[in-house]
Amino acid sequence: MKSLVLDGINKALEYRSYGEAVPQDGEVLVQVKAAALNHRDVWITKGMYPGLQFPCVLGSDVAGLHKERAVVINPSFNWGDNPAVQDMSYNILGLPRDGGFAEYVSVPESHLFDKPAHLTWTQAAALPLAGLTAYRALFSRANLKSGEKVLISGVGGGVALFAFQFALAAGAEVYVTSSSEEKIAKAIELGAKGGANYKDEAWHKNFVQQYDGVDVIIDSAGGEGFKSLIFVANPGARIAIYGGSRGKMPPISPQILFWKQLSILGSTMGHAAEFSDMVDFVAKHKIIPVIDREFPIEDAGAAFERMEKGLQFGKIVLQVESGE
Repeated sequence: MKSLVLDGINKALEYRSYGEAVPQDGEVLVQVKAAALNHRDVWITKGMYPGLQFPCVLGSDVAGLHKERAVVINPSFNWGDNPAVQDMSYNILGLPRDGGFAEYVSVPESHLFDKPAHLTWTQAAALPLAGLTAYRALFSRANLKSGEKVLISGVGGGVALFAFQFALAAGAEVYVTSSSEEKIAKAIELGAKGGANYKDEAWHKNFVQQYDGVDVIIDSAGGEGFKSLIFVANPGARIAIYGGSRGKMPPISPQILFWKQLSILGSTMGHAAEFSDMVDFVAKHKIIPVIDREFPIEDAGAAFERMEKGLQFGKIVLQVESGE
């Protein structure tokens, strides 16, 4: 069996023979048709992730076949019994368990869910990790209601775009931020009411003047710009954070937080019931994931380079063909 193997930090990925995927008790074999990249994969190649072990096979997002059944795989492992927070043993497909950048992957059968029938293999592969993360942040944590105003920061990444699409499907009025005018324009074409370039130091003031405030904010960045999100938040707003790409947040006045009665909500991935609900939501609303670009798995290096440079608008997907 061929797999995309990472032998160490900053090593080139190699698509080569790498043993066989052997199901353990309760597990089944899935023939991978397509597998999508996440920033997590790039961070692991750079050594910027806990629990590193080599060699390893990355890939958390998988669509494929189990026998004749078309499936997507829930990449969330060992969540535990508490829906409010993951267990200490929680982990994600693609480290420590070998992931889906391979011809076959072995996972517990309980992690298989029917592929939404309206999606291609490429589109389905884009769904699992980013879709689950967006669904929990938007609905379980921020408790989005139809008719509310939502701001999605850093539109263009996989989770941000799913949050954007899910919010639109739920009847929300959606706005975006980005450092790219091109990405803002693309989001408006997809249904955003407006957008702001966060490189503009006064973007938050201009935003409120033009659009008023928002009820829900989905943020992936943190950093110095977080205080601008507090500014555009309406009284009673909920801010869900699922990433920290811009680093530590600046000091924030507690008076603003308690006077506006804001809720700041951390969110990571999600549990099995949320994954099931997310897949059903996508099927019900016929949501089609935004695909940035497809690469054959043999050209994975170019795919990783594109993600590392932040050029993508949507998911980057690897096409996998088994040797059968």
